[in-house]
Amino acid sequence: MRIAVARETRDGETRVAMVPELVGKLTALGYDVCVEPGAGGGALFTDEEYAEAGAEPDPRALEDSDVVVSVQPLSVDAIRRLRAGATTVSFLPGDQAPDEVANLRDCGVTSFGMEFVPRISRAQSMDALSSQALVAGYRCAIVAAGLLRRFFPLNMTAAGTVQPAEVVVLGAGVAGLQAIATAKRLGAVVRAYDVRAAAAEEIRSMGAKAIDLELETLEGTGGYAREMTEDRAARQRDLLAPYIANADALITTAAVPGRQAPLLVTAAMVEQMKPGSVVVDLAAESGGNVEGSIAGSIATVGNAQVWGGRNVPSQMPGPASRLYAQNVVNILTLMTATGEAAVPGTFAPDFDDEIVDSSCITKDGAIHHEPTRASLEGPAEGGPA
Repeated sequence: MRIAVARETRDGETRVAMVPELVGKLTALGYDVCVEPGAGGGALFTDEEYAEAGAEPDPRALEDSDVVVSVQPLSVDAIRRLRAGATTVSFLPGDQAPDEVANLRDCGVTSFGMEFVPRISRAQSMDALSSQALVAGYRCAIVAAGLLRRFFPLNMTAAGTVQPAEVVVLGAGVAGLQAIATAKRLGAVVRAYDVRAAAAEEIRSMGAKAIDLELETLEGTGGYAREMTEDRAARQRDLLAPYIANADALITTAAVPGRQAPLLVTAAMVEQMKPGSVVVDLAAESGGNVEGSIAGSIATVGNAQVWGGRNVPSQMPGPASRLYAQNVVNILTLMTATGEAAVPGTFAPDFDDEIVDSSCITKDGAIHHEPTRASLEGPAEGGPA
């Protein structure tokens, strides 16, 4: 069977779903691998590198392959070029790509969404949300350091002492912890807050100080926080205000896939920050943690520059692609037939497997993923309105 690596066509997307160094893992499973010409260009991988690794550039890669891997969902035009019975593997948020999901359904394509891989121990190596959050968290700290017109670290010189920057990080998931670790490595004094009880110890393990607001914790499912009431959110903002006012740089990373990001910081809170302060809002694309942030832009709120993140992992396409490609290899390996009787290179997903079933979006001409189906088609007949 043949696996194709698609060339990304969405504006600003520089990643690629497979890197040359990992092609051999797929060919070792028995697959033929091809790439659309120029697929790796945004991440600085050449067609020649793919060819040397065993993945031939092919202008008809999509039309002639059984499985197509990409980062973003394939365009509607690309979906209609796929052969009957083909399979796609990509990020596939139904609420952001309704036309693509509908066409995958109508064209009889089986599709898998990488963001729906369940957060269980066995699936950690396939968790693309976490791998990309790692990249985004690192990038956020670097952006904050670059925008801030002062040192992050303490400097003691013959001319006097330069005090370290004060950094506050809100959200201590994968991205937040990486932002904390990076800011600490750069020498800043870092304080961080998360609504989950376990986060305080994780924050301290990164060398930062955990902010304790003495509020109830909000443990959710899948490692995410559950939504808070507006009363609690308002109380939290009041208690966080002095920490933010004292910060030289604020980094916010609180987001849950498929939901609007919680508003953690109001414009009035940002206006209390010192002249020259910097705010980095990683969640700007999903509504923003900071009032006034704009995805892909730098806004001015009071005396602070507010940087809104937009497809942040694509700002570091090499490492982001390498991590995502390993996630793809791992999930394709899970879906490859094994055993003495198995023919090498046979793609045979087992839908009794929790990982396979949970991440499948379309199958057999229908939307298989129930939350996506309900979002796009409405409640099932006879079900609750």
